[in-house]
Amino acid sequence: MTKGSMDDSQGARIFYFDIDNCLYSPELGIDLLMKDRIYAFGKDIGLDSASVVDTCSTYYKDYGLTVRGLINHHGIDVAAFNEKVDGSLPLESVIKPDPALRLMIQSIKTRRWAFTNAGIVHARRVLKCLQVEDLFEGITFCDYAAPDFPCKPERRAYEKAMAESGAVDVRMCYFADDSISNVKTARELGWTAVLVSKQPPSASELTGLHIKTIHELPSVLPQLFA
Repeated sequence: MTKGSMDDSQGARIFYFDIDNCLYSPELGIDLLMKDRIYAFGKDIGLDSASVVDTCSTYYKDYGLTVRGLINHHGIDVAAFNEKVDGSLPLESVIKPDPALRLMIQSIKTRRWAFTNAGIVHARRVLKCLQVEDLFEGITFCDYAAPDFPCKPERRAYEKAMAESGAVDVRMCYFADDSISNVKTARELGWTAVLVSKQPPSASELTGLHIKTIHELPSVLPQLFA
């Protein structure tokens, strides 16, 4: 992780990039591979096969991450979860280097920080696959072993990201994420947030900045690339 040279005004601004399904296309199917492994893990710890999908979906809705529900209700071994779920994903064979992504991130005239709900090992694997790991100053991630760890879309996750990155002014914080809920919280805090999704949200779900892929970021925030 390195910090590029920039003048004082640029240094005050920071862009937080989500990782999964944002820096790479959700069409790669990583999310589906993850869900299959989570369901299998749930069965391994004794969840009923007929209801494991519903149980995991409920945990995701209630806690922001399925693993938080598994921790809170079943006291799972976090190391085993990391090994059997995140650690077993074939990321290196699915996610390929993205030169266009690298060029876009390099071109942005702000500090750059990764902000993910994943664990640190998974986050670094994805960034390495994309060949952009060296472009970020740091990563705010979820430490599944930490008691009551925060995750997006909770406000304290964003506050943690600001604290870890040294940001002090919400008006200087920019953010891209594929989740409507995550974008909403960022905007409520005063960040400038962009939704990355091929499906445009309805007006009742979300209004404001929206792009289909992260590569289109310069088109909605040209002032950050000038």
